[in-house]
Amino acid sequence: MPAKFNIGFIGAGQMATALAKGFVKAGLVKPDQVLGSDLIEAARAAFEREVGARITAFNPDVPKFASVFMLAVKPAQVPAVLKELRGHINEKHLLVSLAAGVPLAKLEEGLETGARVVRVMPNTPALVGASASAYALGRSATAEDGQLVEKLLSAVGLALPVPEPLLDAVTGLSGSGPAYVYLIIEALSDGGVAAGLPRDIASKLAAQTVLGAARMALETGLHPGALKDMVTSPGGTTIEGVHELEKAGVRGALITAVRAAADKARKLGQG
Repeated sequence: MPAKFNIGFIGAGQMATALAKGFVKAGLVKPDQVLGSDLIEAARAAFEREVGARITAFNPDVPKFASVFMLAVKPAQVPAVLKELRGHINEKHLLVSLAAGVPLAKLEEGLETGARVVRVMPNTPALVGASASAYALGRSATAEDGQLVEKLLSAVGLALPVPEPLLDAVTGLSGSGPAYVYLIIEALSDGGVAAGLPRDIASKLAAQTVLGAARMALETGLHPGALKDMVTSPGGTTIEGVHELEKAGVRGALITAVRAAADKARKLGQG
């Protein structure tokens, strides 16, 4: 990565803010090496305040500032934004799209022939260096482009290359997944309160339990089922709880949630 490396964001919402703060926190860039563009004044102000970055209301300012920039707008806004950028992007630029469901072909179609594009699905834990991201290269993107995107995403968590058709599934799993986990943490905390714990203690225990379980899965490499079996002693407390979860259909509900979110991502890209 160049010593002096500017990066831009078109769209300065929560995902852009999380990534920008993550890049700054990881030491990849300084705040003045980041430019965020957004038509909404409140979004610009929040991005400037949270990241310490430069801001603009004019999208074409971004490719003038940075050779690498991230498209972080809603899927329905992508065609209009690409039309606005057309003519301002050349072979020196790399566009990294975070727009859920929007295929590489549609992104490339909206730009000049030969535009270098990478499609990415990150998630908001980038803010604390714990994102789970996947990416796919466009037709004109180079191997070096892939390495750069992986370096950026790896600085704020896990980054995996996948074939583009799998990115909608990534959206349903890790892109939307933090919301599912927050729901689980909240429910565990509620359970602790119902059993008599003070709310602050229940919430800390719930969050730490999820964090510890995730680290066990990642660091041991064991199948989640095997790790579950390590906790469920014969005739013990845990198997009673697991039984109740199975009766309530928690496993099936989570599977359905991931599939529903993935299907929605596909529909957004087709719209």
